[in-house]
Amino acid sequence: MEKLTFYALSAPEKLDRIGAYLSERLSRDVARHRYGYVCIAMEALDQLLMACHCQSINLFVESFLKMVRKLLESDKPSLQILGTNSFVKFANIEEDTPSYHRSYDFFVSRFSEMCHSSFEDPDIRTKIRMAGIKGLQGVVRKTVNDELQANIWDPQHMDKIVPSLLFNLQSGQRTESRSPSPLQASEKEKESPVELTERCFRELLGRAAYGNIKNAVTPVLMHLDNHSLWEGKTFAVRCFKIIMYSIQSQHSHLVIQQLLGHLDANSKNSATVRAGIVEVLLEAAAIAASGSVGPTVLEVFNTLLRQLRLSVDYELTGSYDGSTNIGTKIIKAHEERQLQEAVIRTIGSFANTLPTYQRSEVMLFIMGKIPVPGIHPALTSIGSGPEVTRMIQVMLLKSLVQVTAGFQTTNMLTALPSSFLEPLLSFSLTEDPELRLLVLQILLSLIDRHDNTAKFSDISIISDISVLKLKVDKCSRQDNLFMKKHGQQLYRHIYLGCKEPSSGGQHYESLFALLGLLSVELANEEVVVDLIRLALALQDLALSTDEALPVYNRCAVHAIAAAYLNLICQLTTVPAFCQHIHEVIEVRQKERSYLLPEDVFIDNPKLPSSLEKVEGDVLFLQSKITEVLGGSGYNTDRLATPYVPQYTDEDRLSKRKSIGETISLQVEVESRNSPEKEERTPAEEITFETLKNAIVDSVGMEEQERERRRQVVEKFQKAPFEEIAAHCGARATLLQSKLNQIFEITIRPPPSPSGTISSGYGQSQSRSVPLYEMKFPDLCVY
Repeated sequence: MEKLTFYALSAPEKLDRIGAYLSERLSRDVARHRYGYVCIAMEALDQLLMACHCQSINLFVESFLKMVRKLLESDKPSLQILGTNSFVKFANIEEDTPSYHRSYDFFVSRFSEMCHSSFEDPDIRTKIRMAGIKGLQGVVRKTVNDELQANIWDPQHMDKIVPSLLFNLQSGQRTESRSPSPLQASEKEKESPVELTERCFRELLGRAAYGNIKNAVTPVLMHLDNHSLWEGKTFAVRCFKIIMYSIQSQHSHLVIQQLLGHLDANSKNSATVRAGIVEVLLEAAAIAASGSVGPTVLEVFNTLLRQLRLSVDYELTGSYDGSTNIGTKIIKAHEERQLQEAVIRTIGSFANTLPTYQRSEVMLFIMGKIPVPGIHPALTSIGSGPEVTRMIQVMLLKSLVQVTAGFQTTNMLTALPSSFLEPLLSFSLTEDPELRLLVLQILLSLIDRHDNTAKFSDISIISDISVLKLKVDKCSRQDNLFMKKHGQQLYRHIYLGCKEPSSGGQHYESLFALLGLLSVELANEEVVVDLIRLALALQDLALSTDEALPVYNRCAVHAIAAAYLNLICQLTTVPAFCQHIHEVIEVRQKERSYLLPEDVFIDNPKLPSSLEKVEGDVLFLQSKITEVLGGSGYNTDRLATPYVPQYTDEDRLSKRKSIGETISLQVEVESRNSPEKEERTPAEEITFETLKNAIVDSVGMEEQERERRRQVVEKFQKAPFEEIAAHCGARATLLQSKLNQIFEITIRPPPSPSGTISSGYGQSQSRSVPLYEMKFPDLCVY
């Protein structure tokens, strides 16, 4: 062997003849089953290959590969393994000169086949499979760096390589579950097929360039589909974890996009499959972090929201195509529910990776998708009843809760534009308690920038609030502007939220937390005054007998007002104010404990059957508070005027029971809360009749308008062309004559006080009237 090697090195031009001779001998020995000689010839070829790195090695490689091929074609496992090992050695050699005419198609096919080997003896089967995996690894190494070689990234190759690797990953998972005894384990640890496969798969993905990612991921998706592996989730998640960690991070958004596309393609598949894909997306997004969304931020959310929408439709219609004919798959509602939860979690996970400015865009985008009754009903699907609309509202608001969780912003104005706040607050007026609670959660997470929410989670009277360890920052200029712009809306939202008969304990806790956060995060002096007025208005609301509020709600509102005033008096640190509040609270503790949060917000509150004669010392007095705060430089005029919520268009759209109630209530509240109890007559007597007429008139007007539009459309659809042309022509000439008149008036040169002036055309004009003599029409004179 040494002589042969020396000869080959000293006369490299003879190499191809040596190779040809050896390969001829080898094929003869294989045919005659002389396996000893086969091994010797192979060994010789290997050694020559390792020793000679000269230019003319190319020709020698041809005969070498022919031999490897011969061995792989034989049906004896030992020869297949021998051939593979030689090929792997060859794959590790760096060649100087590229070869243009080598084809590895046979090797890809053969090694893939070996990966799927089903030989009876399990040990030999494992060896063959491992040889197959090593062979594939060799092919990849050989071809991936050389542009002139066969392109390994072509789908035809990838569709063989990737499934072979996944098959071994998966079969490894099954055998791993039966744990071997410790002795076997130490031998097994050398290298199991699963570890080898994973290493090979990682290497393959690590070498994938931007354009090849798609070809590498598509077969993975196909494999998971064909073997229905989405449902179990674990394997699919594992595959994509390997993919996400192996590829270059800047390409990760391509994988995410492919997954989203696959989710769309499977939108008519069973819920478990879709849920599996969504789970995988969730994991992948977490790994890819900042790079996961890529350039198409909204596209990602659009796809996820579309899936949510479809899922709701499926759950309520009970079939995938809207028709309930026999033969459609039965839809299991609980599976759809799980899918919806998964999608919502995924939306949150994506949003958490985004920078603040993109997150507010996403919030606006989701907001735009929520069907608001009366504002943009066009978004509700055709034929969808109130149930569908409600479920979609709930799902999208839950997504918003996820997106806003942990949202930190320095500038409230940009983070919460009116286009987002207004529709959000309009939901706070719906009668559905679940929707209102979700809106409150969203508001809390947006306003809370120092993690104070948890500290307000339990409503109670705390004699010293320093135990809460609240983080209070000075209110910035932007925050002041924000409260100037949106403060009234927020107060109104709190007031009307307390007034809802369907509000439960959770609602009141959230409303209290919102009051608390406003006073800690966004309060300047003016806001504090407004919040105190709001708390007193809530007390009046609980006292008024006109509202049909149940006893529990009245006690709860009293309790919130007490807890909040107790909090704000300690934040303002005005001793006299604190004293008044504490006196009232003490009286309540002795006489009326059901007006304090400790007795209301418990599992079984002990409440009186009705609230009678709540007056005197158990109430917080507006006059007293105004007096003590006035002494500390607060605006007394503002404090003395009772808070009345401002009613806007939204209330009309928000499906209130009737407009009459709200307006008459406003008139009453004004007359009842006047400071010195003087009689104040409402500006205009508003009766039921006037309201009814107003509503009926507007309905009649709408009818006429609709009729007029219909006639116009009909005319343009049915009238002959000449008539339409004449009609338009007449309008055009009319317009022209009007324009001419206007131009005549305006284009004249202005009157000048100084006699005649010659205009640009050379003709002189008559002397114009001086300004002071001009006669102006009465309307122009100020």
